Amino acid sequence: MVMKATGIVRRIDDLGRVVIPKEIRRTMRIREGDPLEIYTDKDGGVIFRKYSLMGALADFAGQLCETLNRTCGRVTVICDRDSCIAVAGVPRRELMDRPVSQELERLMSGRQVYQHKPGEPILPLCAGQDRPALSTAAPILSGGDVLGCVIFVGREQDLDGTEVEYKLAQSIAAFLGRHMEN
Repeated sequence: MVMKATGIVRRIDDLGRVVIPKEIRRTMRIREGDPLEIYTDKDGGVIFRKYSLMGALADFAGQLCETLNRTCGRVTVICDRDSCIAVAGVPRRELMDRPVSQELERLMSGRQVYQHKPGEPILPLCAGQDRPALSTAAPILSGGDVLGCVIFVGREQDLDGTEVEYKLAQSIAAFLGRHMEN
């Protein structure tokens, strides 16, 4: 692991807290309330890494994506709040671990199931990329928190999802949310 020096120095307060600078939180997409894993290295360094509850389900999420892809014939993605953790229907390297778009972040925060309608703006899945675009997206909610999203994506000409896709995305998202509560 290569660490990059930032030139920023912070002191630990009397309660053992340290403030992570805003620039680093913004760059690393760390939001208030996000869990962080703490590691130490053999050289005495302390490493904070964003923790993803959904990341622990990557293999299971991959199997769900494969099943949804076979059922609907759609490219299927499951993401955590930051990046794509499971993909089926396209080569994994195209989407795997890519950061999600701000539009998708807003949809997840809104906690509503989304389905593209003709005439609406096209919403990208990944940051900095126009394609693929969102067809249907259902946020994964657990204990009142948004953990990620179940998504069907497509090209501009085939974004109009079906009621079956809507219900499948909603059902799988609810299942994953309940699974994470246990």
